Amino acid sequence: MHRHTLNVLVQDHPGALHRAVSLLRRRSYNISSLAVGRSERDDASRMTLVVDAADARQVVRQLASLIEVLAVHDVTGSGAVQRETVLARVGAPGDHLAAVVSLALDFGARVVDVGDAVAIVELTDVPERVDGFIAHLQPFGIVELRRSGTLAMTRGGTADGVPYPQAQADGSAGEDMQ
Repeated sequence: MHRHTLNVLVQDHPGALHRAVSLLRRRSYNISSLAVGRSERDDASRMTLVVDAADARQVVRQLASLIEVLAVHDVTGSGAVQRETVLARVGAPGDHLAAVVSLALDFGARVVDVGDAVAIVELTDVPERVDGFIAHLQPFGIVELRRSGTLAMTRGGTADGVPYPQAQADGSAGEDMQ
């Protein structure tokens, strides 16, 4: 199995996420990461899915068959910019706080809160570096961990391989991206 990162543009309707995820579940595809949020279009949301699949073309075809799906792009291997965010509450009693702060600085993370013998640290980076940061936090004792799904965006002046639409004077996207 290979991991594939898919960018999916869906209509911003109730149930669209459920239908997409249910479709993949019924086909026994494991979703290892999922991030959903509003897109540049008022009527559409964008999902970034990381799916374990031997052949991503089948996953893309299945998702594209849903009426709510406006576009699906496999950005695996495209050099797309990928980021994840992690928030971790770690043990930081007394003299350990300095070590936690030092580790955070080494990774380019931020200490966003310090409480009674704990600290909350935040890092946004590529998924592999987030994994490494979490591994280095383990000796301090991770009390709580929240990790976003992967976000991916293709590089350059294209939106998922499609030439980026010219912005209109009124701020609208202009033409459809599909």
